Amino acid sequence: MAIDWSDHALWWPEKNMWLSRTRSTLDQYGVQADAILWFTPMHKMLKIQLPDLRSIDCRVDCSVKTFNAVVTICKELGIRHPEELSFAKPLEPDDLKYNYKDRKRTHANGSTTDSYLANTSTSTTSSNNSLDKSVPNCAPITPIKTSHHSHSHSDSIGTPLNSSATYRKGSLAPGSPNSTFNSLNASFSGLDLSQSMSPSQLTPDVKARSLRPKSLAEKARMNVRWLNSSMSIMEQGIREFSTLLLRYKFYSFYDLNPKLDQVRINQIYEQAKWELLNEEIDCTEDEAVMFAALQLQVNLTSASPQTDETGEEEDDIDAALNELQMTLEGPNANLSSGDITQVPELSDYLRYMRPRRFILKGFKRYWFVCKDLQLLCYKSADDRKSGIPPHHKFNLKGCEVTPDVNLQQDKFGIRLEIPEDGGMTELCLRCDKETQYAHWVAACRLASKGKTMADASYDSEVKNILNFLSLQKPAAEPAFEPSNLDVDVEDYLPHKYTRKYKGKTNRILEAQTNVKDLPLIEAKLGYIRAWQNLPWFGVHLFVVRFTNQKKDELLGVTNNRIMRMDLNTGDHIKTWRFSTMKAWNVNWEIKHMMVQFEEGNAIFSVISADCKVVHEFIGGYIFLSMRSKEANQSLNEDMFHKLTGGQD
Repeated sequence: MAIDWSDHALWWPEKNMWLSRTRSTLDQYGVQADAILWFTPMHKMLKIQLPDLRSIDCRVDCSVKTFNAVVTICKELGIRHPEELSFAKPLEPDDLKYNYKDRKRTHANGSTTDSYLANTSTSTTSSNNSLDKSVPNCAPITPIKTSHHSHSHSDSIGTPLNSSATYRKGSLAPGSPNSTFNSLNASFSGLDLSQSMSPSQLTPDVKARSLRPKSLAEKARMNVRWLNSSMSIMEQGIREFSTLLLRYKFYSFYDLNPKLDQVRINQIYEQAKWELLNEEIDCTEDEAVMFAALQLQVNLTSASPQTDETGEEEDDIDAALNELQMTLEGPNANLSSGDITQVPELSDYLRYMRPRRFILKGFKRYWFVCKDLQLLCYKSADDRKSGIPPHHKFNLKGCEVTPDVNLQQDKFGIRLEIPEDGGMTELCLRCDKETQYAHWVAACRLASKGKTMADASYDSEVKNILNFLSLQKPAAEPAFEPSNLDVDVEDYLPHKYTRKYKGKTNRILEAQTNVKDLPLIEAKLGYIRAWQNLPWFGVHLFVVRFTNQKKDELLGVTNNRIMRMDLNTGDHIKTWRFSTMKAWNVNWEIKHMMVQFEEGNAIFSVISADCKVVHEFIGGYIFLSMRSKEANQSLNEDMFHKLTGGQD
């Protein structure tokens, strides 16, 4: 019987590269007579952990760029917009204690990447028809210790299995070169489940491997795990039977459609849930209870049969016309009766304080006006009417807006960090009620982006804030008796709140009453929207050292700005918007990065990760901002690599 060698290619371990240009000769590659080449399959079996922490055994093409491999896997999983995801390496708790430069290691096989390699070697067993079985330096980097001594398609190394379940995609036979998925790891209490539904319980071994960063520095060190999207998987030290994490890397979720994105929505929800439970992102106690209530609603509705949640089918043309009208006119165009030639303004009495170090000052009552990106402060409303100049005047463009809310204490505060010549000026505003708070937060957020209240998104922003607050208010009585539900607070709340609520689930059940009528998909979307409203949502942190500075600082990268922050407190020192960015460059020899803005240059070295990771985050977010809803728009892979590839 003839053997199919079409999936094989030459790998040069000394140079850590594939000889993929088949038209080139070995001499053109620089291969000498004493060189050792491996004739090995390009598709290799890897264990891929999904955002919901389930693992699947996949045959992944390790010869193509990581970005292309992710696109292929997402296509098989039914996840739209694969450009939002990437592969990451699993980390050990010890990896969070040291910066990347302190833990940088050199691969024995001459790899050009600077990856974290685990000390635990699992196996050198290779795939069928592979000629690299006896090569000692072909070691996986999976950090998971296991007692298995053999590999099979139903029981792979890396994660101890309680039982096995098979996942089939399409009609491809498992194990064939073109088959992607071979089995679904059942490390959960349930059996095979669709990717749009995830089990609510994890086995203790999966929980035990979850990382819980305890400081901003440790959160920053977690970003060392991302693979280089412009290099192949094997060129980054990954070998067969290794474990990789498939995660949402860019928090810019485009066109979430409940009809088309059930798998995508579920995986985003699961990543948000574990990010909150593992305290990778901070939230207040009220917010934690609200998230627990939404999670409980998801678990309750997923356990019952699901009906068609989309209701009557809406005509596609009507839906497109309505969406176009909303985009052009705003959500409340038909209700607007004001003079559109006038720039809208917001004015009211607010309590105000400018915190100063070592000085205790209380809040004072002033008349504030928000108009044309300006925040004006008067001693009284009469001063404004009389034409008296404002007591203070602030430009809100580029400011940082942080909510300071405690519903139990009726506290509705807004913390503003406003850029000025000498750095960031901090202001604290206090509102009297939540409606007032919602309008002022919405106005400040839009002003920070260079938009006024005339923008069509203002009313929807106010509505989203009010909905976010309403979800945090407990109902008078729960919809379920605590004795009727087995709710373990450790599965629903971050660790810092579990001790307080141990054995006390009444408040979670009361909060669940607010969302008890939400169907499954809407409960997940509600969780995602609430997650997106958190101040630290989508802030990717890095420990950096700016030029001419003697101490380390934090760099935060989001979908629209870069922030320079204090390493210990997270206070903002300076904010640069992508809209004012001219270019970004990396000096690959000394690993220094320079980002050019209209207001000046930011030059720094990255300490907690390779500077390529920061470069890729900036380029990736710029690439995502270029997406549009054109029906014929295809994924421009060349543009992605042009923006993120750097020297590659």
